[in-house]
Amino acid sequence: MQDKNLIKQLYEGQQLDKDSFIELLSSKEKYEEEAFFYALKKREEIYARSVYFRALIEISSYCRRDCYYCGLRVSNNKAQRYRLNKEEILDSVNQAYYLGFRTIVMQGGEDPIQCDDFVIDVVNTIKSQYNDIAVTLSLGEKSYESYKKMREAGADRYLLRHETADLNHYEKLHPNSMSGNDRKKCIYTLKELGYQVGAGMMIGSPYQTIENIASDLMFIQELKPQMVGLGPFIHHRDTPFANFSNGKPDFTYYVLSLVRLVNHNVLLPITTALSTLDEYALERGLQAGGNVIMPNISPEEKRKKYAIYNDKKDYKVTQENNLEKLKERIRKVGFIPDMQIGNYKEDLYV
Repeated sequence: MQDKNLIKQLYEGQQLDKDSFIELLSSKEKYEEEAFFYALKKREEIYARSVYFRALIEISSYCRRDCYYCGLRVSNNKAQRYRLNKEEILDSVNQAYYLGFRTIVMQGGEDPIQCDDFVIDVVNTIKSQYNDIAVTLSLGEKSYESYKKMREAGADRYLLRHETADLNHYEKLHPNSMSGNDRKKCIYTLKELGYQVGAGMMIGSPYQTIENIASDLMFIQELKPQMVGLGPFIHHRDTPFANFSNGKPDFTYYVLSLVRLVNHNVLLPITTALSTLDEYALERGLQAGGNVIMPNISPEEKRKKYAIYNDKKDYKVTQENNLEKLKERIRKVGFIPDMQIGNYKEDLYV
């Protein structure tokens, strides 16, 4: 095992077995420097120094699910709830477009009232008004027919974090009404329907082991999603996991670099969770192989109500000059802000 150059194998496009991933994850100090070097090198080969911007609109804080880690869980009676109406969403889209964004991400809980017909109508309207915008949805688990209708309405991408690929671990994070197999089936359905698909997981979530994260890397290696969203677990005070420690940013950056090496062409966000725990997350995430950021464009008065974990931060780009300040931070570490659609680039190394 130790004679193998595992990082170089990943960089060259080879697949690893689970034991090799366990070795990498168990020996961060040994492999970290090399992982960051080759992750950045691979990212530059495919995406150069571009950093793609996505405008995030959180459309509803209602959710029918009861995930143990999430502040929006249905049984949290302290959660502040809201729904954006169509006009509010379109106002946010217009503001994002004016600022230069060309990808919109509509994210929300699995809201039983804000139904599929509502989402389809909003997507249709956005696409009819703007022919140069990509629409990404992140609205949880739905039926094949629902995903199909949203795709036909013009949705380009769909983010659905698998959270953990290990089914036993999944059961520790979710109630019996939820299934890790159902989650994975939804992700494969989205791929089948032609979406650019995003998966993802939490690092440092309760009961997580190195073996669990190795399973996540195996899943990503098999699925080859166009996007992977990963961030450290952050507890919420009004959930069953309130007393669990947050995940560690340092280890999250290392896993981020491994994801880049496992799935070369992936669009890899530097997530809000990382920025919440580390004020230098943007700079460090870019150096680890990340190439996407998702500033929040939701109405200011609603943002604090979308509290999936404690003290969630955002870049506040709608305030005067903050978008330019964010771009300047990116330039200072040698990268190039890119406001265009920023599509996934098909495999160049297979």
